Amino acid sequence: MHSGIIILIIVAVLVVLRLASKAKKRPAPTAAQADAAARKPVRNPKLYTVGVFARLNTRRFFRDRLALFFGILFPLIFLFVFGGIFGHNSGGTSFKVAFINQSTTQAAQDFTKEAHKAKLLKIDKNVATLSQAEEKMSRSQLDATIILPQDFGVMKDGQKYPSGQAQVIYTQNNAQAGSALTSILQAQFQQLNGKYVSQVKPFSVVGKRESKKSLTQFDYTFAGLLGFSIIGMGIFGPVNVFPELKKQGILRRLHTTPLRVWQYFIATMISQALIGLVSLGIMFAVAITVFHLHVIGNWLLIAAWLVFSIIMILGIGLAIGGWSKNERQAAPLSNIVVFPMMFLSGTFFPRFLMPEWLQNVTNFLPLSPVIDGIRLITTEGKGLLQLGTQIAFIAGWTVIIYIIAFRSFRWE
Repeated sequence: MHSGIIILIIVAVLVVLRLASKAKKRPAPTAAQADAAARKPVRNPKLYTVGVFARLNTRRFFRDRLALFFGILFPLIFLFVFGGIFGHNSGGTSFKVAFINQSTTQAAQDFTKEAHKAKLLKIDKNVATLSQAEEKMSRSQLDATIILPQDFGVMKDGQKYPSGQAQVIYTQNNAQAGSALTSILQAQFQQLNGKYVSQVKPFSVVGKRESKKSLTQFDYTFAGLLGFSIIGMGIFGPVNVFPELKKQGILRRLHTTPLRVWQYFIATMISQALIGLVSLGIMFAVAITVFHLHVIGNWLLIAAWLVFSIIMILGIGLAIGGWSKNERQAAPLSNIVVFPMMFLSGTFFPRFLMPEWLQNVTNFLPLSPVIDGIRLITTEGKGLLQLGTQIAFIAGWTVIIYIIAFRSFRWE
């Protein structure tokens, strides 16, 4: 089923590319059509100019195959990679183990069958000897090795029941997984022992499952992938385009027209917001259909938050691209800005895994409230009143970033 959905998505993208290529071949308007369009009365020339440039920027994106790849397909590649890692095994813990049965008793055979059925254990059936298991454990391809020795399940003299001791072998680097697996198997053996020997249990513990559902690993990761996509559209887009436009002299010629910086910025905001909604919408569709993303938030609120976030991050790209004279200035400066946000804002791994002092620092990065807000709205169903901190940070950064962008913008 998943492979069929992936094929449909690829076909849809190819159709978009085909339509974009056809759009390039459209004939230019005739002189009469252009003169009629020029004579058409315009109520608000300034806003009309904004609309014209917004349409031009949007069309230019969908006609550029390279931009389509990095704006739509490239984030999807990351989605499939992380979805493949976290999307299908987010319901519980499992251990990759080798299982070696050296005993021929009935108890050992029964335990072997149950172990192969258990979802907790992912048994590597290609491992038959301890040396093979040790080689794979040394490369961290296995968490541990379970061995049933020859005397496992044998009835010893004077006993009316089988007995034995299973071995869990693990390396020093996998000590945590090995200890957890040992404790789990010990608990299972205690239940098995109760069938043969009566046991008095003055103290015990019982687990209680709450009715509330928690986030899966993929649910948590998906918000970070959206943040990664927003960075690509908001920063790398203008950083790559503006220096090229300056090099070709296009911005210099635009500067000779009545076009103002604020009109150009607003047009870019509109076009990038529309492009971003298309790209992120495709990611949502794939995540829900293929990787079973659980969305419980309001879709209109999600869309509004994404637009708000794209506009804020876009300001960074406008500031860097508008200030840089060429690619040699833009590329290193954008990397200095992007990489700290990419690795410290919870894009690829949760921020709660960081030390507390580093979490407090990363709260002030522009991308952190974006990803936190996406996660809180999408998977936890929070409303605007519960996102006061994130809204304040994004609003503050938006003001600061666009003040810098307006003052640093250069037409050539």
